[in-house]
Amino acid sequence: MKDQKNRVDGVVVEALPDTIFRVKLADERVILAYLSGKMRMHRIRVIQGDTVVVEISSYDKERGRIVYRGKSN
Repeated sequence: MKDQKNRVDGVVVEALPDTIFRVKLADERVILAYLSGKMRMHRIRVIQGDTVVVEISSYDKERGRIVYRGKSN
């Protein structure tokens, strides 16, 4: 059975090297998240303050993958 990925809304707090971001989730946790392959392929820019949707694995709650970028605040 494939593991379930939870989608959570968050805000980018800090941009780190190699398309890794520190994201503050709706429940006030701060996690590390990397940019998904489709977003890299289409060169979608993510900057500090953007609202994003993050997929978090059920195995590691401290890391995630950014799959959607919304508007910046």
